[in-house]
Amino acid sequence: MKCILVENTGGPDVMQTASVDTPDIEKDTQVRVRLMAAGVNPVDTKLRAGIYPYSELPAIPGCDGAGIIDKVGKAVSHLSEGNEVYFFHGGLGGKTGNYAEYIVLDERFVARKPSSIDFNQAAAAPLVLLTAWEALFDRARLQEDNTVLIHAGAGGVGHIAIQLAKQAGARVCTTISSEEKAEFVRKLGADHVINYRQQDFVEKVLEWTDGKGVDIAMDNVGGELVETTFPAVKPYGDIVTLLQPAKDTDWSVARQRNLRLGFEVMLSPLVLELEDAQRHQTDILNQVADLIDQHQLKIHVSKTLPLDEAVAAHKLIEAGSTTGKIVLTVP
Repeated sequence: MKCILVENTGGPDVMQTASVDTPDIEKDTQVRVRLMAAGVNPVDTKLRAGIYPYSELPAIPGCDGAGIIDKVGKAVSHLSEGNEVYFFHGGLGGKTGNYAEYIVLDERFVARKPSSIDFNQAAAAPLVLLTAWEALFDRARLQEDNTVLIHAGAGGVGHIAIQLAKQAGARVCTTISSEEKAEFVRKLGADHVINYRQQDFVEKVLEWTDGKGVDIAMDNVGGELVETTFPAVKPYGDIVTLLQPAKDTDWSVARQRNLRLGFEVMLSPLVLELEDAQRHQTDILNQVADLIDQHQLKIHVSKTLPLDEAVAAHKLIEAGSTTGKIVLTVP
C-alpha cells in the first residue's frame, strides 16, 4: 500500500512517500479500514521532529483517520464491511498510522462516522473532539451557566471547545489574534472575543465577569500562559492545560485562589494502553457524532492536501496561526 514513512526524525522533509505491505487482520476482534482521509495534528509534527519520541522507527504518522471498513475479524460484533467510520488510533511509532491507504485496529476503538459530513471533516475531528470534551467535561466538570475562557479559540481544539461549551449552556469568552479569527469564533457562538495582541486578556476577562473571573479557563498554548491566566480564574475555579507549563511557573496566585489545576493529554490512553479509557474515547466519538448529525457541532477544515503533500501540511502546522484543521486526502 501507499503511505508516508518516517525512517529518521527531523524536519518535514524526512517524510517520504513509500510502498509497504498492506496490513491484514491478526486478531478476531480487529477490522481493516480503507482510509479516505487523515487528520494532521501538531502532535504529528512533534513526533516527526523527535520532540516526542516515536516508540519505533520506521513509522507511519497520523493519529486521526476516517474511512470504510473493508475486512472484519470473526469475532467482530458491531461493525461490518462497508461501514463508514472515524477514530483516533495509531501514529505513535512502528508501521501503524493513518497517513496511509489502510490501517488495522480493534473494533472497540472505532466509532461510527457522522453521516452528515464527508470523510475529510470526519478525519479532522477525533483528536480535537476528544481533547475538548475531556478537558471541559472530564477535567473541569463544566456545568450549565459556567463562564469559560478558551485560549486560541480559532484553532483546532479551540473551535470545538467553544461549540461544546455553548451546547452545555455556558457563556464563553475566547482569545484570538486577528479580526478574521474574531469573526470566525463569533459565528461559532463565542459571547466575548479578546484580541490578545491588542488587549490585556486578564483585564478584559475581569471586566466581562464583573471582576469575579471565569469558572473555567482552558489553555491550548502552554508555557508562560498558564501562569498568566491564574488571575483570570475566580477563586475555587478550574484551569485545564493541554500543554506543559513553563518550568519557572510561579504557582502562588493559583494557590492563593485555591484553583484546581487539570492536565489534559488525550494521547495517554493510547500511549499507556489503557483500554477502558480508549473505549471511553470511542463512546465520546459516538456521542459527538449525534451532535454533528443534528447540526449542533461543526468541524472546520481550513485546507485539504493530497497524501503526497504531507511535507507541505507539516510546514503549515509548524508555521502556526492555523484556523481549524488540515487534512490529507488518501487516493
